[in-house]
Amino acid sequence: MSERRAAPTVGQVVLGKRLQELREAAGLSRDEAARVLRVASATVRRMETAEVALKIPYVQVLLTTYGVCDDDASAFVALAEEANRPGWWQRFHEVLPDWFSMHVSLEGAARMIRSYEPHFVPGLLQTEEYARAVLEAGTVGQSGPEAIEGHVSLRLARQKLLSREHPPHLWVVMDETVLRRPVSIRGEVMRDQLDRLLEAAESDHVTLQVAEYAQGPHPGTYAPFCLFRFAEPELPDMVVSEYLTGALYLDSRAEVAMHLEVLDHMTARAASAQETKKILRKYREDCHV
Repeated sequence: MSERRAAPTVGQVVLGKRLQELREAAGLSRDEAARVLRVASATVRRMETAEVALKIPYVQVLLTTYGVCDDDASAFVALAEEANRPGWWQRFHEVLPDWFSMHVSLEGAARMIRSYEPHFVPGLLQTEEYARAVLEAGTVGQSGPEAIEGHVSLRLARQKLLSREHPPHLWVVMDETVLRRPVSIRGEVMRDQLDRLLEAAESDHVTLQVAEYAQGPHPGTYAPFCLFRFAEPELPDMVVSEYLTGALYLDSRAEVAMHLEVLDHMTARAASAQETKKILRKYREDCHV
């Protein structure tokens, strides 16, 4: 049986989908592919849905069965070997929930990240003290000091993608609640966080918008979610919607299109990027520290 992993890498997701497409193009069912490998049909399904690592001998047999030429098969196998290598975030396995590993993988591979944040500053833009205050409030379900510090370290490590050579474009719509909700009795925590947001707002690859109270309700007032867009044509846009103990990963065209439409409506109604800078400065001035 293929080796199980805590969570798939983006490469495994891409190649799993490609294996499914090749099987379907060859006119074979999962049961038929499984008989070639002499394994259960569920093993083929798990490879195609990236629930397990891509076992190279299985991949080679399947590619031959699907009629893939030698050169293309060699390239596919090389990509599979690369995809099976653990992501950098695996060193945080003691504090990183399995369901969130996939989020971090998608985040690192995306060329654009669009998100709606109704409660807190997005993790990619949080200061260390703000992140610690949020985590201490119990939002991760673990209150031990070591667990909290592990989550803070992971959050700061994730932020490095915004300073790499070719960073993704981060486009965030935040409810005004984010700016009004105190996360600490120490006023300097929010002051420094607002400074961080103002700094990020000047970046070419960050767009911030505030959904003001005065604009009333909007289509996204249900839960926070992120939409990831990738450079690889094989990988469709994906939406991640978090809930208390896990997350939903959506890639069907209908569901992604609905979330994209909601984001477009929200960005049209929210304060523009320039207006948002003024709002952030106003809140910063109100921080009497």
